[in-house]
Amino acid sequence: MQRLSPADQTFLWLEKRQQPMHVGGLLLFDFPEDAGSKYLTEMAAAMRQSDQPTAPFNRRLEKTSFGQYSWVEDENFDLDHHFRHVALPKPGRIRELLAMVSAEHSHLMDRQRPLWEVHLIEGVRGKRFAIYNKVHHAMMDGVAAMNMTAKVLSTDPNERGMPPLWATAPRPSKTRTSPSLVNAPRDMMSSLFQVSNSTRKQLSTLPTITKEITKNMMAARRGDNDVVSFSAPASIFNQRITGSRRFAAQSYSLDRIKTLTQAFSCTLNDVVLAVCGSALRNYLISQNELPNEPLIALVPVSLREDDSAGGNQIGMILASLGTHIADPADRLRHIQKTADNAKSRLKHMSKEEIINYTALSMAPSGLQMLTGMVPKLRAFNVTISNVPGPKDPLYFNGAKMGGIYPVSIPVDDMALNITLVSYNNQLEFGLTACRRTLPSMQRLLGYLSNGIEELEIAAGIK
Repeated sequence: MQRLSPADQTFLWLEKRQQPMHVGGLLLFDFPEDAGSKYLTEMAAAMRQSDQPTAPFNRRLEKTSFGQYSWVEDENFDLDHHFRHVALPKPGRIRELLAMVSAEHSHLMDRQRPLWEVHLIEGVRGKRFAIYNKVHHAMMDGVAAMNMTAKVLSTDPNERGMPPLWATAPRPSKTRTSPSLVNAPRDMMSSLFQVSNSTRKQLSTLPTITKEITKNMMAARRGDNDVVSFSAPASIFNQRITGSRRFAAQSYSLDRIKTLTQAFSCTLNDVVLAVCGSALRNYLISQNELPNEPLIALVPVSLREDDSAGGNQIGMILASLGTHIADPADRLRHIQKTADNAKSRLKHMSKEEIINYTALSMAPSGLQMLTGMVPKLRAFNVTISNVPGPKDPLYFNGAKMGGIYPVSIPVDDMALNITLVSYNNQLEFGLTACRRTLPSMQRLLGYLSNGIEELEIAAGIK
């Protein structure tokens, strides 16, 4: 029996019918050249042979005293409940694939069983198939899930007999990844618990934290391109959500983005934020909902100095998305300046100070997510996370992975989550939203493409 940490418990407390708390990933594969007509049937049969899962996939929840939960081994494990071989309805376009993932991501998982599912999906146009994984956030965070998925794949296209995700002891990885904002609620709550159990060392950070928050407020009043805490405007992204999900995904060339970073002398994350700012601006205009003040994004900053997987080592910055600015180049420069100012503030703090600064700054937002009691104290409108992923092409039993798209968690007052993963010189966007709160959300994919093109035009590349 292993008791859940306070942060992991929080994800169970947060969960309700309209707010499933699982993360997922959609992996798209090309058939190997030597694949026969029964390739997927044989693959599914081989995967079912692994009916004894390894930890943590063999654990289920058990409720203990005072509403606490622990992990215990599931002695009645039923693989058929967790692994499903399904087919897309014809004509098997990406549209049908995303609709299937949207529907599956809307469903709560049974807490009497291990909290994970794997769907092997055939019938994708163009001699392709897909795998959709989902796992509860109390069991594994988004980055750990992505890393584990990548580690069970191979760089060798000739490797066969590879076990499925639930039966694999993860391989060591040299790929270093940063925490994802799919984990923002988890990391905020971890920080809050860390502050509530303050040690003398943590208490010593309070003067620095107080000083930095005061400096932030003073600089913002002077108009020094700082984002004022809790100044995010009201928007249609910040409403109560339903349990219905819509997932949208798209790939873009990483070289295109890097060319823009050189043209504007900025970072890749600056360009990503500018592209997202453009897309959100155009979406809000299409809905007649563009606020006068700029939308604010919550962006993660990794504090990890090694490749370890455990513990809370993340800070958050707030960056304006410049949605009040029509010119794309001016918007990018505005975003770059606010992001640089936020990052420079963290440079003068220790890791403990950054974690506690984040916790204190975001505490009202965390309380709003949990209770809905402080709707006027809004620190941000949307989360945007860019997670570095594998640089080389990966394979599963000879099938080349063409893309890996993160499927994340919308929550009350934050109806849209944008998460990116870089893979094999591509930037893979995964957009997860409440289907009813954000109508025609799939239009954001076209607006993202427009955002890249307008920066290319502004830079004289097109």
